[in-house]
Amino acid sequence: MRRIISALFISISSTLAFAQGAAPLQLADGAPERYVVKPGDTLWGISAKFLKDPYRWGELWRLNAEDVRNPHRIYPGQVLALDRSGDQPRLMLETIKEPRHEYVEPLRKAIPSIPPQHIEPFLSEPRVIDPSLLTAAPRVVALQDNRVVAGAGDTVYASAVTASDKLFPVFLQGDARFVPEGPEAAAQPKAWQLFRPSKPLVDPDTNETLGYESLYLGTARLTQGGVPSSYLVLTAKMEIQRDDQLMPAPRQDVPSYVPRAPATMIQGKVLAIYSGVTYGGPQTIVTLNRGKADGLEPGHVLAVDAAGAKVIYRSDSERTDYQLPDSRNGLMYVFRVFDRISYALIMNATAPVLVGDVVRTP
Repeated sequence: MRRIISALFISISSTLAFAQGAAPLQLADGAPERYVVKPGDTLWGISAKFLKDPYRWGELWRLNAEDVRNPHRIYPGQVLALDRSGDQPRLMLETIKEPRHEYVEPLRKAIPSIPPQHIEPFLSEPRVIDPSLLTAAPRVVALQDNRVVAGAGDTVYASAVTASDKLFPVFLQGDARFVPEGPEAAAQPKAWQLFRPSKPLVDPDTNETLGYESLYLGTARLTQGGVPSSYLVLTAKMEIQRDDQLMPAPRQDVPSYVPRAPATMIQGKVLAIYSGVTYGGPQTIVTLNRGKADGLEPGHVLAVDAAGAKVIYRSDSERTDYQLPDSRNGLMYVFRVFDRISYALIMNATAPVLVGDVVRTP
C-alpha cells in the first residue's frame, strides 16, 4: 500500500474556539527544539514536554476549530520541530527525505490523546445509565434450570425491550449511533452487556438524579427473540441474578481528540471517584455533574480546584475567621460525555482530588 503523509495543519485562524484570549503561550522548562515521536507516546505527554499548559496544544499547532474535533494524526517516527522565530512559538512536522516504500502491513496507528489502558473499560462497559434507559432495558426474569445465580455458559431469559428507539442507539463518546434503516432496524442487537443499577448520581447543586452508576456483570449474546428472549452468557465478572438488566454493547473506541479548553465557561463538581473512594490522584477516573447539555465534548480539559482552607487569625483583642480562596489543583481530560454526566481522567494534581471539588474551564 502506498502511503502519502498529507499535511494536516494548514489552517491558521484567529477565531479558534479554544483560544485563550491574548495570553501568550508559555513553553515548558527545557522544551526541546526537536522531538521524535515514540511508540507509547500520547498527545498529552508530548504536549507537556513543550507547554506549561498542555491543553493549549492546538494553539501551538495553530489548528482551526474543525481540526481539533478530528483525530490528530501523529505517528511514531515523525519528528516535531519547535519554531521560536515568530511572536508565538509554533510546532511543525519536520520533513525527512527518505526513499519511497511499498507497505504491505497495516498502517501505523496514530498515538492516542491519553493513555488508553486507563479508560478502555469506561468506553466499553455501561458505567452511567440514564434513568430513561433503565425503563427501556430488558430485565432478567429467569435463569437456566431455575437457578438462583448464573455465570458464563448459562442461559438467562429477559423481558422485552420497552422502548427500542431509546435503547438501540449505541452510545459512543456520548453520541448516538443508530441501527440501520430497513429490515435490520427491527432486529435486536446480537451483542449485549449485563449490568446492575447501583447508586444514583445526585447533582449536589440541584439534588436532581442525573443517572445511575452501574455494576458491570458481563457479556451475553441474543440466541432467541420473543418474550421472554434467551441470552447466552459469554463472560461474567460477577454472578448474574434476576432483575439484572441488559444493554446493547457499544463499539469501543479510544478517543484521539486534541486536548483543548472549552470555548465557554463551564463550572461543575466532582460527583464520584472510581472504586467508591473519596479522593484520587493522577490517572484516576472521576465522574462530573456536567455533560453534553452543558457544552462538554470529548477532549475538553478542565481545571480542578482545591478548596481554600479555613484559617483563624487572632490578635490581642479579637479573633477573625478567614476562608482562603480556592486554588488550581490540577487538570483533567474529559474522554466520555453523556447528556448530563461525563467521565474525566485526572492528568495531574498537586493534592488529592476530593468528591465535591469544583471543576471549571481553565
